[in-house]
Formats: sequence, structure tokens, C-alpha cells
Amino acid sequence: MDNANNLPIGFFDSGVGGLSVLARFREVFPSENFLYFGDTAHLPYGNKSKVELVGYAKNILNFMQKKGVKAVVIACNTSSAQAYDVIKDSYPFKIYPIIQCCAKTVGEKYNRVGVFATEATVKSGKYTEELTKANPKIKVKEMASKDWVGIVEGVGENIDEARKHIKYELNEMLEFKPEKIILGCTHYPYLMNEFVKYADESLFIDPAKIFVNYIKEDLEKRELINFSKNTTPQEQFYVSSSPEEFVKNAKIFYELKELPLLV
Repeated sequence: MDNANNLPIGFFDSGVGGLSVLARFREVFPSENFLYFGDTAHLPYGNKSKVELVGYAKNILNFMQKKGVKAVVIACNTSSAQAYDVIKDSYPFKIYPIIQCCAKTVGEKYNRVGVFATEATVKSGKYTEELTKANPKIKVKEMASKDWVGIVEGVGENIDEARKHIKYELNEMLEFKPEKIILGCTHYPYLMNEFVKYADESLFIDPAKIFVNYIKEDLEKRELINFSKNTTPQEQFYVSSSPEEFVKNAKIFYELKELPLLV
């Protein structure tokens, strides 16, 4: 079992957003080896079709299988919504999807929940579906946010205009009177300075925090935790395009020590 424990855990996302999950993960798992794949050639995922997203996920998981991972974390809400159900049983390792893991925990605690997410995630209705599985009486309001990823990454021509959208969209959500609001995209917790202008910080849920604790408990049950303290954990980063751009955008989320490899 020791050899299996030393194998890396894979993470993937359309770009740098999943690094926010990885940062939380590293706090909880100081000894684990991991590899991260940012599918930068195909971002953003939020406006892609289900067929495209399943194809991207299969390519990445095939790559990770060749690399010999012991588990894979889908650190992307859109892929969790659109691809996970199709690919979940196709690989010899456990796959952890951020939406399904987070929704189970939140649904068991609350009866009225708001969700901000990308257009593809909202169209899938996956948060509502998974929250309802955990709590059949729950009321859910999902909203697709405009240009929020662009604000976090500092891209786009109308960032001031996008900030106005935050106020408008958040006010619409608050009319629903949610007990909690899930920030259903890995970028969104980095907009907390904007959100707290209009609502208390305690209202918002960063799924990454719940997600990492869920993974920890499951890996412990499966006896797959790497407890080795004698070696420096290995970190491998891969991208499908623009390694330099990835490093520049990654600084918001995680400090990379070297340029990722282009696959």
C-alpha cells in the first residue's frame, strides 16, 4: 500500500482557477505529491458544449492515467457539472467532482441556497439536482454571472462595468433571501472584497474549503494518505497552451516555482 500512497493526486481545470482548490489542498495535505493540468488551449469552459467538455475531460484523464495518479480532483465546477457523470466509472482511480461533493454537505445543512456559477454550470442545473438529492425540501436559485472571471484575472475591456453587474446580480440574489450563497466557480471567492460591500461575508460559501475536507475524509477511509515526512513533495504542472501566461495569471492563486510543461 505504501507505493500507492506515494502516487500523485491529479487536479485539472480550464486554467488557473483550480489552483485555488490546490492551495487549500496543500494546507491540509502537506506531504502529498500532485500534478495539475490547466487546459488553457480550451478556456473558458463556461461557454463550451457538453460534448466538448466530456472530450476535454477524457483527454486529460487519459494523460493522468499514463502519469500514474492515485486519484483525480475535478477542480472545475463546469467540468463537474457537464462531464463527471459520463466519465466517473471509466478509470481505475477515484474521481472527485467539486459540485457533487460540496452540494451534499451544504444540502444537509440548509433549506434555501443561492448559487452563482458560469453559464454552462447553471444551464446544467447540476447544483440544484445535487442539493435536492441531499435535501428534497431545499429551495435553490442558480444565477449565471457576467464577466466575473475577467475581473479576477484583470482581463476584459469593461472591468468597471462588470463590477456594476456584481451589485445588480447580488441584489437580485439577495431578494431570494438565501441562507447561504455558493460561489460556484473557483474564481469567485477572490471577489469577496466586492461581495462584502453588499452582504456579510458569512453568507458566502467557498466550495473549495468543503471539497478539500471531503477528499481528506475519503482518502483516509481508503487508506491512501501519504504520511511520508522525509521527502519534499513533488509538484508537477502541465498546460495545453501558453505556459508563460499561465504563470502570470497563477500568481493570484498559487506561487509556481517553475514554468509548467506544455502538453
